[in-house]
This record gives sequence, structure tokens and C-alpha cells, in this order.
Amino acid sequence: MDFKPAIPDWAWGMNCAVTVCDASCTIIYMNERARQTFAKHGDLIGKNLLDCHNPRSVEIIKTLLAEGGQNCYTIEKLGQRKMIFQTAWRRDNGMVGGLVELSMVIPEDMPHYVR
Repeated sequence: MDFKPAIPDWAWGMNCAVTVCDASCTIIYMNERARQTFAKHGDLIGKNLLDCHNPRSVEIIKTLLAEGGQNCYTIEKLGQRKMIFQTAWRRDNGMVGGLVELSMVIPEDMPHYVR
């Protein structure tokens, strides 16, 4: 039986893209924003995440799945700056169950505070 994590309803309408894959890199969830972002590629649920990435990114994904942890960076795409936050999610037994990626548009002049 495949493990399917329960995705809360609030994730659907978030103002950022949320994509979730399982430990075999199968995409198991995309919220509304993620589906809009990748609409030109069709329905990606059930597709392998590795098929959408270059070799460097594939190695990062494999490391995150093997070790847990996170990968954070910013990009500029189509004139928008975005922050990408990728993190492992864990099952109840502590084993890595897959990855979650949050992609959010950030303003050019986003303030930074030291607290």
C-alpha cells in the first residue's frame, strides 16, 4: 500500500506554489499555484520529479532524500524574483518520506531585519 500524506486544505489556496513528492520522487501533490505555474507541462501528479530537473538538481534531490535537510535559493524567472525552499518531510517513524518545495514570489526591495 502506498503512503499518501494528508495535505491540509489550507495549502490549496496559498499564495505560493507547493509541490510534494514521495521518497521515489513521484509527485503526489501540487496546490493550485503550483498547477498554474507548470500548466504548460500538463498534469504532473504521478510523474517523476527527476524527469523535470537537470543532473545537478537531481543530485541535490537525491541527497535531500538520503539525508534529509533542506535546500534554499532564489531565482529570477520571467521578470519575477522567487525564493525556493525545498525540505524533506518525514514519516511518523522518522524516515524521509519525500520532499516539499515552496516557491514564492519575493519583491525586488524586500526588507531584511536583524532581530
